[in-house]
Amino acid sequence: MQTLRDELRAIPSIVGQAPDFDSASVPQTPQELFLDWLRQAVVAGVPEPHAATLSTVDRDGLPDARVLIIKDVTEDCGFKISTSDESAKGRQLGHNPNCALTFFWSPLARAVRVRGIAQRASTSESAADFLARHPHTRVFALAGQQSSVISDPATRIEEIARAKAEVESNENVVSPHWAVWTIEANSVEFWQGDPSREHQRLRYVRTGSGWDTQRLRP
Repeated sequence: MQTLRDELRAIPSIVGQAPDFDSASVPQTPQELFLDWLRQAVVAGVPEPHAATLSTVDRDGLPDARVLIIKDVTEDCGFKISTSDESAKGRQLGHNPNCALTFFWSPLARAVRVRGIAQRASTSESAADFLARHPHTRVFALAGQQSSVISDPATRIEEIARAKAEVESNENVVSPHWAVWTIEANSVEFWQGDPSREHQRLRYVRTGSGWDTQRLRP
């Protein structure tokens, strides 16, 4: 009788078609290579190539992770995200800014791993990000208490209705809890898979004056 282990081992892995990549000849900075890979993913039609898994640590030292959308990448390799201070990730970043981002583009057999420290943006930048969001998403952000338990569905409906009315009456209303964070990368690893397991791995490590590159064993 086939076990779940047998089923899992039978599922193909690293099935993407990897583009040409020479890890010995790369840009001086990781953001240049990241943007090149991101744009290749867009051209290849990879679904939601700007989605990444953000990993954080809670007050008990336990890891947490969720998928989100990055908003921008700075010239100094900072990855911008936004969230509510009331969310689990917002609270965790406020307590411990050490975090990681992981991008995975399966159709291209590629992944990017970012480790860094999150810096909270200015109030004006956070407000601008909030106002650039779709009105529907602003409603839910204003309703607040993201990730909290819904103990009374009727109360939740009332909260959303009040937030919707507020957005409709004032197009410039901003949630006081909304924040943009910039994850300043300390290291960025680029991984390109190979079915034979001869993966290519290249890591950029930030130094005082720039970046060092390291080629890693598969």
